[in-house]
Amino acid sequence: MKLLEGKKILVAGVANEQSLAWGIAKGLHAAGAELAFSCVEGNVRRVKKLIPQVGSDLIIPCNVQKDEDISSLFKTLSDRWDGGLDGIVHAIAYARYEDLEGEFIQTPRDGFWLATDVSAYSLVAMAREARPLLKKKGGSIITLTFGASHQVVPNYNVMGPAKAALESSVIYLAYDLGKDGIRVNMISAGVVRTASSAAISGLHRAIEYLEKNNPIGRNITQDDLGGPAVFLMSDMSKAMTGITLHVDGGASILVSAS
Repeated sequence: MKLLEGKKILVAGVANEQSLAWGIAKGLHAAGAELAFSCVEGNVRRVKKLIPQVGSDLIIPCNVQKDEDISSLFKTLSDRWDGGLDGIVHAIAYARYEDLEGEFIQTPRDGFWLATDVSAYSLVAMAREARPLLKKKGGSIITLTFGASHQVVPNYNVMGPAKAALESSVIYLAYDLGKDGIRVNMISAGVVRTASSAAISGLHRAIEYLEKNNPIGRNITQDDLGGPAVFLMSDMSKAMTGITLHVDGGASILVSAS
């Protein structure tokens, strides 16, 4: 029997086939999970073409800045899956391009709150709506973070504090939801070439550095995230919550990655 056989999991945040969430989705599918997807309306057409590769036909548009969209998302899942849900992969992050340039100190108030709302508060809002469904079986929530939450990555700017807010939210959610048998954990991914990372000026230099200096002798790929995600979704990690798995090829132990 595969590790995730019979488990129903929502993957939120796939944008295209380069997305880290897509690498995770492929891993979950290979382990036997039944998958549903949510993304912003503008990505639905693109993602809809991908998901048959992982045996899914269920994609639900959701703007995580709208509570009614989040509520509708989990109502649809409850109806489709008879009230059952085993896990959520939260891979949602956003900041305006102009807020990823220049000095962080110049970040406007609305840009700061936009990045934090979409990238961090969305996890809180989704966990709250999903709680009754996850509670039935004892579920698992995974989100994606990055080392720039506590170390400066030039031009990552407002996304650094947004990821820090996400990480703090994870441990408080883990505390609240633990009594319901729901686990909340993080994967801290290394730098991967994606459409999102391409928007961060100069990040290619970190990628080139890590390709030469990572302890494992290479940089990571999106597919490297699949196995750790399967582990965190499976019963093998049933006593783990509020933790961070570093899936970065050892980049987090290096003094410098620039």
